[in-house]
Amino acid sequence: MSNGSSIPQCLLLPLADTRVLQLWHFWLFRGISLAALLGNSLINTSTACDQHLHTPSYFFLLSLSLLDLGCISTTVPKSKANSLWDSRDISYTACAAPIFFLHFFLIAEFYFLTIMSYDRYVAICKPLHYGSLLGSRACVHMAAAAWGTGFLTALLHTANTFSLPLCGGNAVEQFFCEIPQFLKLSRSHSYLREVGLFVIAVCVTFGCFVFIVGSYVQIFRAVLRIPSEQRCHKAFSTCLPHLAMLSLFVSTSAFAYLKPPTISSPPLDLVVSVLYSVVPPAVNPLICSLRNQEL
Repeated sequence: MSNGSSIPQCLLLPLADTRVLQLWHFWLFRGISLAALLGNSLINTSTACDQHLHTPSYFFLLSLSLLDLGCISTTVPKSKANSLWDSRDISYTACAAPIFFLHFFLIAEFYFLTIMSYDRYVAICKPLHYGSLLGSRACVHMAAAAWGTGFLTALLHTANTFSLPLCGGNAVEQFFCEIPQFLKLSRSHSYLREVGLFVIAVCVTFGCFVFIVGSYVQIFRAVLRIPSEQRCHKAFSTCLPHLAMLSLFVSTSAFAYLKPPTISSPPLDLVVSVLYSVVPPAVNPLICSLRNQEL
């Protein structure tokens, strides 16, 4: 039976067939990555240097910004190099690192978005208990749990994926290494182990999603009871950036990983993958700064 050791090279999906379009893709991705680097670096610098921003909300925003930088640094550089040098190949073993780091950053990012919804809930619904519920120790523990859970989950999925025998060729229908595309190359029933892990991950993600929805239901109920229109507007303004980032991340990621196989196609997969792995890291800093005068 063929396995990974007999497939020394994998072929990634080219972004374009003509040389001109390849160069256009290179400069487009270069611009997006520079925008993401600049925006997230400004958030990191501002949060670290300004004493007024040393609060739980900005601590979680700093972590989210670091994850965004990691996410776009995992997918874009190899794609830019392939477009610039007109190449597609990547070694089979070299795919392990981007698969691990991409899923590590994405999983941890969703957990931080969940934590940030709890932060908004406490700030609006229980402001008198904010200091006790979200003290420095509690924030560090929640952040460590998000980073640690993301690391272990990504490690488990990556190790299981690369233990599968690959019998479906070496063409990966994506511009970066991704677990669903590798599962398509496995023609044995061993991939059911990864499906089982995926189902568990979906259940945990659904639990986080229910927690987020419940938090915002309580937030909106509390905000609508605020008599002052100005304070009501301020409360909504603190929630809107988080809701925008959450909606963008959840909608694109859910469609990428849960869409029916019947509507799957390389062009559609390519567009969706760009939307969930490339666009959010570049857009999130803009979303945060639009309604935040402190940044």
